[in-house]
Amino acid sequence: METNSQSISEFGKILIFLIGGLLFLSVSFLVARLVRPNRPNEQKLETYESGEQALGTAWSQFNMRFYIVALMFILFEVEIVFLFPWATVFANKELIRETNGAWGWFSLIEMILFIFILALGLAYAWLNDLLDWINPVSKTPDITSPVPKELYTKINNTYK
Repeated sequence: METNSQSISEFGKILIFLIGGLLFLSVSFLVARLVRPNRPNEQKLETYESGEQALGTAWSQFNMRFYIVALMFILFEVEIVFLFPWATVFANKELIRETNGAWGWFSLIEMILFIFILALGLAYAWLNDLLDWINPVSKTPDITSPVPKELYTKINNTYK
């Protein structure tokens, strides 16, 4: 007896999941738009910068220590990414038994060396004061313009 059943290929299953995900996303956005209140006011239309009032111009110098903090975060994030698989393989009793314990000692020494190198980098950053955070004082430049300041204020208030 021969059965002629049609089955969906693996790519078809992925396509169905993608279409379902996009449909779910579209319906979620549509429902959120229909349900949410729409009450704009002056405070909601102001510039928002992480809970701080925006002062001065946007053309201020960016503190380079943000890059140092981001690099340190990435450094230790990568450490965690490497530590998790190592911990799962390190605890493999069958592999340790096959190598007469050599695998356990090798992987332990390898990870101690890895953490030591990262700790050395952290100590270097710490000793060179790269982790000290100093808040810079930003100065708004005084500009003399032939256009009166009241005109700037009037234009800015017009487009709020």
